Amino acid sequence: MKPFAGQVALVTGASKGIGAATAKALAAAGAHVILTARDVKALEAVEEAIHAGGGTATIAPVDLAEPDGVARLATAMAQRWTALDILVINAAVLPQLSPVSDIDPRAFNQALTVNVLATQALIAGLDRMLKASADGRIIGLTSSVGPAPRAFWGAYAASKAAFEALLDCHAQEVARISKVRVAIVNPGATRTKMRASAYPGEDPASVKPPEVVAARLVELLGEPFASPHRESVNSSR
Repeated sequence: MKPFAGQVALVTGASKGIGAATAKALAAAGAHVILTARDVKALEAVEEAIHAGGGTATIAPVDLAEPDGVARLATAMAQRWTALDILVINAAVLPQLSPVSDIDPRAFNQALTVNVLATQALIAGLDRMLKASADGRIIGLTSSVGPAPRAFWGAYAASKAAFEALLDCHAQEVARISKVRVAIVNPGATRTKMRASAYPGEDPASVKPPEVVAARLVELLGEPFASPHRESVNSSR
């Protein structure tokens, strides 16, 4: 079965981890997936894997930290497609963990740019295409430290709290004027490069692989969830 046949999906941070796994899962479910990230070679590898599995994809290398990166992406997409059915906002930057008093301003600025400013730019740039879909859906990948901050996670927690606020507000704003629905999903402990940098002593095999999260995201996208929707992906799935 191909539940998303004929639909177009954009996945940010699609070169590795949860983004790559989600892109592959969406393609397997029939969607044409637009893959975006900075690493061209890694994107090409994901694209090749999708094609090998019988799916279709287009790579769109973009640095979300560039001032006009999202605008260029949105313009290019609008020239080829009239509607966007699925937007998965997965790309994120994790600054080095530190006390709030010692946060590196440059690293904090990069996290705010990618995690917050780029999110608003994606929503703004792709709003028309999402509203043109008969079933537009946005999923934003968050972190437990957004709603529940922890010591030494201040920079990342602040960016994710703002990220969630933007998505929540947008969900309320479009609820009565469009069919666009928004979900905020915490993937939980997952075997990713970001997780390894935050927990260098952790055994990767002790946490779930990205494919578990991807499977739940694809499942959720096929459900008539109420917007804004919030959930966490636990390891038992």
